[in-house]
Amino acid sequence: MSLPCRYRVATEWRACRSPDAPGAYGGLIERHTHDLTLLRNGAFDPTTRVIRSGDHTHIERATLTPDGPGAITITVGDEHDAHAVIQVDAWGDGAHWLRTRALGLCARDTGDVVATTDLRGHHTVVDSALRRFGTLHLPSTATPYHELLPAILGQRITAAQALSQWARLCERFGELAPGPLGLRLPPTPQRLLRVASWEFHRLGIEEQRARTLRVAARHAAYIDRTRDVCGADARAALMKLPGIGPWTAAVTVGVSHGDPDALPGGDFHVKNTVAWALTGRARGTDDEMLAPLAPYAGQRWRVVRMLEKSGCDAPKFGPRRRLLNIAAL
Repeated sequence: MSLPCRYRVATEWRACRSPDAPGAYGGLIERHTHDLTLLRNGAFDPTTRVIRSGDHTHIERATLTPDGPGAITITVGDEHDAHAVIQVDAWGDGAHWLRTRALGLCARDTGDVVATTDLRGHHTVVDSALRRFGTLHLPSTATPYHELLPAILGQRITAAQALSQWARLCERFGELAPGPLGLRLPPTPQRLLRVASWEFHRLGIEEQRARTLRVAARHAAYIDRTRDVCGADARAALMKLPGIGPWTAAVTVGVSHGDPDALPGGDFHVKNTVAWALTGRARGTDDEMLAPLAPYAGQRWRVVRMLEKSGCDAPKFGPRRRLLNIAAL
């Protein structure tokens, strides 16, 4: 049964203080951008769809909640309208739980507020991104188990392979979500623990990542409890589990908590993006990434997302990485 509800949201265009005239409004208009692409793992994610039509955005998501499986749709009206309305429909045992977290899911939780003046003046490219995007708001799903599974699949393989494996894992082992959306749920911990090694192998998931998926399934309750702590503590808690390092924890918590400082150290691309954008070097190391990001402590992941959305990709050299088909071995 559809149970609609509506929320009023504040204007997405606001007068901001001029950086040249502190203490006085300079007539500048600051845009508020919502980074909703973080919600889905690829265009064919069976659990999540993000559809944009003009100024409207439509989110569809199916997930596992503490109350049971649920599905939700969120339609955001004109983001430039001071009287924009969010429409929410939800289904399943987890419907109420999802409704109460709808604002976080569409990156309009008032807890995700940053003073852009704290980000200005350190690098020209960041100032340019701020002029283009304004405040970049990050979504928070409050479902760390859901976010951890595709993060584990992303370990040591290309993004294209990981996204394909996530879609196939949900199609094969995830149940159909409640409601009319046709989405699938992530595999439950109980179902994941019953998956045989050869079934993982057929999906292209080798034993090491399959073992970590089972760790996540066995400790699902512990993982879900991290939603009640801050992002830094959640990352530290996840890294206590075997097979989950800083990269996997950051990728998970960056979405589950909307953690603006969840910098994915060890990422093949992020360190090069930061090096290219902030130092002009085409390649960098994790240590070389941390130094120019130091002025943005507490907001480093937000800044990286702004650089990525600005198209600050490092130059590519040499042939593409060879794809290894585990399922064919």
